[in-house]
Amino acid sequence: MGAVREKSAGYITFEEYLARSEDDCRAEWVDGRLEYLMPASLPHQLLCKFLLMILELFVSQKQLGTVMLAPFLMRLPTRPSGREPDILFISNARADQLRRTYLDGPADLAVEIVSPDSEERDRRDKYDEYAVAGIPEFWLIDPDRRTAEFFVLEGAAYRPAQIDADGRFRSTVLPEFWIDVDWLWKRPDPLDVLRTWGILSTDWRRPGAAPR
Repeated sequence: MGAVREKSAGYITFEEYLARSEDDCRAEWVDGRLEYLMPASLPHQLLCKFLLMILELFVSQKQLGTVMLAPFLMRLPTRPSGREPDILFISNARADQLRRTYLDGPADLAVEIVSPDSEERDRRDKYDEYAVAGIPEFWLIDPDRRTAEFFVLEGAAYRPAQIDADGRFRSTVLPEFWIDVDWLWKRPDPLDVLRTWGILSTDWRRPGAAPR
């Protein structure tokens, strides 16, 4: 998530936050105040785009639920806060929490892409908030340092998920989903990822593409 630029001075309700003009700067709602967000960097956007594409393709093929991209709000009553994770996955079981402009409750999976100025907020504030709110899986990915951390909720706290000997992380909330951590930096063609998963035939290619 992009860095926090500044906090608003006055208290506003969640309803007042939702009623802001769409032309206003992006902001999250935390403890009744706005935290304005800086624009995302190019590495951030490229990584977010890649993750969104492969998650959307996988979830759609398996009919598991809905994948959302920021800016889409997740309202958490536990702090309270209205956060905008970079990517959200909402399972079919939680579909009734989806509203027109926000998710009213915790997602099944939240992905935050770290920027230099958002590191403390992502690693401390959101890490704690997401655990207390009961988000089962949390990914924290830093494109500048090329680090990827995956956390699984146990009780009220996260534990680090293991990367297997092949360098793959296997999700606990997306059945059969796995990702090679190197993909995050190399960003292969999403269709090749589908072939690797066995979802797409190795004989299929885009119209006009060179033979494989």
